[in-house]
Amino acid sequence: MEILQVIGLGLVVAVLAVLLREERPETALLLVLGFGISIFIVVLGKMGEIIAVFRDLTRRAHIDELYLTTLLKILGIAYVTEFGAQICRDAGEGTIANKIELAGKILILILALPIFVAILEVIVRLLP
Repeated sequence: MEILQVIGLGLVVAVLAVLLREERPETALLLVLGFGISIFIVVLGKMGEIIAVFRDLTRRAHIDELYLTTLLKILGIAYVTEFGAQICRDAGEGTIANKIELAGKILILILALPIFVAILEVIVRLLP
């Protein structure tokens, strides 16, 4: 049901932003930014439940928690990068949004490198 509230609030904010954009574009931008940050904070509160499930699954599968931590960092970077890029696009700064996405992709690749190495080591061990 929360998604219906988010959608409803989003539609109201979108209509207000369209109405304000002609005469007060900076106010419309602030309205959209405030909505985005509010939604991000609400959704961020739900992440604790997801992380608890992942930790439980990791413990049951006897997987090193380093991998889970790395995956959670990658997910966090991906979400924050997307959020930041969308805010820049909403402000009409598509070029900056592209640079934010590029930085996020590079940081994700750097974080994923130990996982790639571990997978390759397993493959090498399995080969005769």
